[in-house]
Amino acid sequence: MTDETATPRARIDTLRERMRGAIIGQTDVIERLLIGLLANGNLLVEGLPGLAKTRAVKALAKNLECKFSRIQFTPDLLPSDVTGTEVYVQSDEGSSFRFDPGPIFANLVLGDEINRAPAKVQAALLEAMEERQVTVAGTTHKMEPLFMVMATQNPIEQEGTYPLPEAQMDRFLMHVNITYPPVEDEVEVIRLVRAEEIAAQSAGTPAERPAPIPQDAVFAARREIAALHIAPEMERYIADLIDATRHPEAYGDDLKRWIEIGGSPRASLALDKCGRTRAWLEGRDYVDPEDIRAVIPDVLRHRLGLSYEAQGEGVTPDAVVAELVRQVALP
Repeated sequence: MTDETATPRARIDTLRERMRGAIIGQTDVIERLLIGLLANGNLLVEGLPGLAKTRAVKALAKNLECKFSRIQFTPDLLPSDVTGTEVYVQSDEGSSFRFDPGPIFANLVLGDEINRAPAKVQAALLEAMEERQVTVAGTTHKMEPLFMVMATQNPIEQEGTYPLPEAQMDRFLMHVNITYPPVEDEVEVIRLVRAEEIAAQSAGTPAERPAPIPQDAVFAARREIAALHIAPEMERYIADLIDATRHPEAYGDDLKRWIEIGGSPRASLALDKCGRTRAWLEGRDYVDPEDIRAVIPDVLRHRLGLSYEAQGEGVTPDAVVAELVRQVALP
């Protein structure tokens, strides 16, 4: 059982430890999921199949007091399949239209392979993410106070996909890349899954699951993060980093050749939110440069428009961000 007198940080730490027990070798994914949850943002996760993307968000949903839904995006999906639709209902009292909510009306929404859905469906999902509401037949329906979308996309399959436009990708708080785990961690994954299979097949009363972390813990943590101290120098550092993406010619010939489109003010806001949340998760009541540098690849990875020259040279967004961090000095 969770201790109702525990501090928000203690409860979130408990949530993090439970997720680590269910997912081996993807500590960065766990941290980014928690940052997205506590910063009240949405995540775009990119990685090859089988790298625990779905398992990670399910582990979060299982250990948090919330409603979870999963949407498998396909080319024949309609916007109403995501948002819901008006249903004609007949009864003894008469007939009327009733709104039947779609799977977007949950606390945690996993959108698998978002780039397989056509533009209208993507727009419906992204509107719900941004506005936190859905309008159907002229009626607006609000989302739950606790609401986060984790959308995934497969980087290797291009046939039958509809890539997200850059302007729409900007609505994601972070773009997280998942890579293969080390060999040592993969051995632990094999043992963990084998133990789960044995436990599922064994007879007898199933073990009692610990009580989920209440949603109030998330809201209380958000209040503490909002009040976290960030020095004026750190605010200027954030602004300088984003401004450097808009005026790369001032920071070297390489950045000038590589960057065609810089980050919007939304990038500065995201960097501020993620930096403060990361500092809070580290147990500090202030933000230092390491917090900013730790999250800036995920914040800028999908917000930079690289030139054709950069793409031709095989320069990745992560390489551009690394050079950016190297060139921009602390105030």
